[in-house]
Amino acid sequence: MSRAEVEAGAEAVRVEDTAVRKPSPLWTFGLFRSELLTTFRRWRTIALLAVLAAVPILIGIAIKMETRDGSTAGGGGGEGPAFISQITNNGLFLVFTALAATLPFFLPMAIGVIAGDAIAGEANAGTLRYLLVAPAGRTRLLLTKYATTMTFCLVATLVVALSALTVGALLFPLGELTTISGTRISFTEGLGRALLIALVVAASLIGVAALGLFVSTLTNSGIAAMATTVGLLVTIQILDQIPQLHALQPYFFSHYWLSFADLMRDPVYWDDMVRNLGLQGLYAAVFGSAAWARFAAKDITA
Repeated sequence: MSRAEVEAGAEAVRVEDTAVRKPSPLWTFGLFRSELLTTFRRWRTIALLAVLAAVPILIGIAIKMETRDGSTAGGGGGEGPAFISQITNNGLFLVFTALAATLPFFLPMAIGVIAGDAIAGEANAGTLRYLLVAPAGRTRLLLTKYATTMTFCLVATLVVALSALTVGALLFPLGELTTISGTRISFTEGLGRALLIALVVAASLIGVAALGLFVSTLTNSGIAAMATTVGLLVTIQILDQIPQLHALQPYFFSHYWLSFADLMRDPVYWDDMVRNLGLQGLYAAVFGSAAWARFAAKDITA
């Protein structure tokens, strides 16, 4: 047999092997489904969701106890946690208050834990090499991990919103809402705005998810990746409160997080929300690309 024939045969084997190993869209969906089931079956994930669901309950009970003598809860101002002053008039405001209370720390911490463990946790458990032996490919696996993290972002935000809505309905009256602008809207429209606010809050975390995924590709220790991601989140938010850094603060991913309060204006004020979502997209692109570059060249030993 000639050398040319041998090379042609080898090439045919490689092409056939590639064809066999090329994942189908159905296989990709199966991988994503498997990742979702694995993530949401973990006790750590269930505990994080339970903590998030408990925050609106504690806020609602605290406000109910504070206002049982007819006094007004919290202060005015109409933004962020100041929604608390409206809760006794309408329980739907508990949704806005709970999201504002969990967004600076609880929600990002939960996302940081899930994203930080995405790759590093697999490496630490010794299952990362097995996943790559299957016809996944590093890019496909990384995208699946990110999609799973973003799904958790949405689920976690909705858990907070639904818990707050339930507690608000049980402890306080429901009805027409007064917007920050002083106009009145129906309860149905207010419910729609609450859902939109929850979606905006979830979208506000895509930068955090990309950051956590990047950190997860840098180490084989899930605990180290989670701790680093949460530490970076806390550091950024501290820096965002230092007046001397006002020139840099608009570029911190947490700077416009509470801009969702503008959805309770009439008409809605979109400028800061657009800046927020654009900034999150930029962080997702930068850290997502960095995660891909790192993971694509990473030596998988576990």
